Amino acid sequence: MSYGAGDSGWAPITKARGSRPPRPMGSGVHTNGSDPQRIRLMIYAQDGLGLGHMRRTTSIAAEFIKLQPDAVVLTVEDSPLGNFFRTSPNHDYVKLPSIKKVRPGDWRAVNLPLRFEDIRALREQLIRSVALNFRPDILLVDHMPHGAMGELRPALEALRRIVPQSRLVLGLRDIIDAPDVIRRRWQVEGAYEAIQRFYDLVLVYGSRDVFDLADQYRLPEGVARKVRYCGYLCTPALPRYPERIRAQYANGAKAGTKLVVAMAGGGADAYPMMRAVLDALPVLQAKERLALVMIVGPFMSSAERRDLQSRAAGLPAQVRITVSDPLSYIYAADLVIARAGYNTTMEILRSSTPALLMPRPGPSAEQRTRARLFQKRGWVDALDPDDVNSGTLAEAIARGLRSDPPVRARCHADLGGLSAAVEQLVSLLRTAGLEQRLAPIAE
Repeated sequence: MSYGAGDSGWAPITKARGSRPPRPMGSGVHTNGSDPQRIRLMIYAQDGLGLGHMRRTTSIAAEFIKLQPDAVVLTVEDSPLGNFFRTSPNHDYVKLPSIKKVRPGDWRAVNLPLRFEDIRALREQLIRSVALNFRPDILLVDHMPHGAMGELRPALEALRRIVPQSRLVLGLRDIIDAPDVIRRRWQVEGAYEAIQRFYDLVLVYGSRDVFDLADQYRLPEGVARKVRYCGYLCTPALPRYPERIRAQYANGAKAGTKLVVAMAGGGADAYPMMRAVLDALPVLQAKERLALVMIVGPFMSSAERRDLQSRAAGLPAQVRITVSDPLSYIYAADLVIARAGYNTTMEILRSSTPALLMPRPGPSAEQRTRARLFQKRGWVDALDPDDVNSGTLAEAIARGLRSDPPVRARCHADLGGLSAAVEQLVSLLRTAGLEQRLAPIAE
């Protein structure tokens, strides 16, 4: 169920703005067979040095197409990996030059050795051009109300002026940063004004009773009325081969071996965590028979990865860059050690596998806040990065291996955010007078 900031329902607050003008690419059936009356969803996501935003928006796109099979989805994003996740039919990408956040308000190009001002201008023009040519029925903006350093504002202004029937939706994860940081940055950058001026709906992929985003970030009353809490969003995928992984590491002749899986998303800053886990392994071996699989991620440098492989020599540990199905490793494990990133944390909660979260130390307080709140509710164990050494980590891992999964299974959060978020998008289209272009609701 999805809840609004001011009531218990989840019907979006919006008003129809009239009928759609002719699309610029022609009328009737296109030469490639596509129908200009197909519902069009455009997604903006900034994920220059990670995988989380891309994974979440890819899941939303797949679920939207599942409910609306004739719809088309175009995602504008900047991951250096391009289209990393498998996409649905009718879904494609536009790749922007990649950027990364160094600290709040400070961005740098990932690959192009150009002034950031030039990169920003290029991205800004590309986003605006795509929006006006694609002419979306809905634009779903992930995470940033006006894009990285305001790059989305020209596209928002153009859609409101030239394609006024487009519905604009902001999607926010449960926690963005520390409240004082967000209040200050959003005030300086004009984010509050952007949400009030441009957006019809704000979807929060979290639970209000865990972290009340509208209250913590002091959303103005007019903005708070647009907020809907969807619950936590999980990928729709299911684990494909957890039994095979258990058989490889912990069954047969290896019966009694505890499987520990360490993972850290893209892995750009995963080296300190992975090294700490390796350093704790000899202490644990004296008490438990263990097998450790470290999935370090595609963004870890080759030098750091080689160092971990060297340190793992002679230990019951494997270093993997990526695996074909991370969910199977989560479900197969006796304990998962991970950063406290949004997507990995939600997948762990869904699995009921005991987890030890080691949040990123920065640049934002997002992961530390999530780990603290989830630990307080008994959903996970957590170890602050400032408290990590081989002794404290070995103790936390041993504690996690003694956890009782059936007990944790009763402590789950609301993980229905994916279907709730997509239902909100479809409901918004219905209130916009597009009922005849939508697929009927399945009985």
